[in-house]
Amino acid sequence: MSTGTILAIVIPVVVVIALLAVVVSMLMRRNRLRERFGPEYERTVEEADSRTAAERELRAREKRHDSLDIKPLDRNVRDRYARDWTSVQEEFVDRPEDSVHDADRLVTSLMHERGYPTQDFDQQLKDLSVEHGRTLEHYRAAHEVDTLSTEHRATTEQLRGAMVHYRALFEELLSDGGGARHARV
Repeated sequence: MSTGTILAIVIPVVVVIALLAVVVSMLMRRNRLRERFGPEYERTVEEADSRTAAERELRAREKRHDSLDIKPLDRNVRDRYARDWTSVQEEFVDRPEDSVHDADRLVTSLMHERGYPTQDFDQQLKDLSVEHGRTLEHYRAAHEVDTLSTEHRATTEQLRGAMVHYRALFEELLSDGGGARHARV
C-alpha cells in the first residue's frame, strides 16, 4: 500500500476515534452532573435555553460552591440546632404560622452556620443545589408556603406540609459532615 492510501485510511479512523472520545466525554460529564444534581438537573434543563446552557449553569454552580467555606458542625452546635428544631415543631400546635416562620429562620441560620451565603433566596437555591439537589424541592415548597403564610393565606395543611419540607432539608444540613442524624422527629 502506498503512503497516500494508508493516510486515507488512518486519518478518517483517527478523526472518528477523536469524535467518539469527545462524545463519550460529554456523556460522562452529563451523567456526572445528572447524578450530582438529581432532580435539579432536569429542572435547570427545562428552565434554560438549551441543555448546553443548563450544564454550563450547573458547572458554574459547582465552581461557586467550591469557593464557599462549607464546614461540618461541631457536635454541640448540632445538638443545639436539634433542640431548637424540636421547639419549633412543638410550637406548631399552638402557633402554626409562627412555627413555619421560625422553621424558615432556623434553616437559614443553619445554612449560615454551615457556611452558605443566605442573603438571596435564589442564590441560596443555587448554592444548595450542588450538594442538596435531592431535597431542594422541599425547600422551594416550604418557602412558598412561608410566603403565603406571611399574607395569612396558607391553610393549616399547607403549613403542616411546609414543616415536613423544612425538616427534610434541615436534617440533611444538620447531618452533613456531622455523623448520625440528630434531628429525628
